[in-house]
Amino acid sequence: MDIVSLTTPLSEAVVQTLKAGMDIRISGVVYSARDMAHKRMCELVEAGKPLPIHLKGQVLYFVGPTPTPAGRPIGAAGPTTSTRMDAFSPILLAAGLKGMIGKGYRDDRVREALRQYGAVHLSTLGGAGALLSRHIVSCEIVAYEDLGTEAIRKLKVVDFPCIVAYDAFGGSVYDAVGPRGIAAAKA
Repeated sequence: MDIVSLTTPLSEAVVQTLKAGMDIRISGVVYSARDMAHKRMCELVEAGKPLPIHLKGQVLYFVGPTPTPAGRPIGAAGPTTSTRMDAFSPILLAAGLKGMIGKGYRDDRVREALRQYGAVHLSTLGGAGALLSRHIVSCEIVAYEDLGTEAIRKLKVVDFPCIVAYDAFGGSVYDAVGPRGIAAAKA
């Protein structure tokens, strides 16, 4: 399968071309956000208050980077487990988010929200934070600095490697090997 290059922000038309299993490379701006940042943003959405970043068409990367070494824009930047954001993702997808990057499974509520709002969940290499950081060419904290490593960061990425794990049509790379795929294979 060919590698597909994407540039953020993601449009509805682009999301509609993405299918589970596609090998992609993302360039442009991606925002880092983990558990506490997700919680705060969802509280703002529920209170009808403005968010610290504009979510329409954006991609959130579930990452809390390590300290930045001299001469680099960011430390190791590997993905955190995606299920930690499952309670928050549908709210942010409804607010215009088009993509998420993490590792591992997403629950049925997230999968349904991806279909409903036309978005994708991407997976990247767990345990390869130092390698992935080489695709991040700039980094600046844009919100929630008090959260330290979990602050929201604006990351400029070049050819950041991902796989479409869940597409906007209900497809999943995990269905063939994950809990659903194992159950189906046993039936």
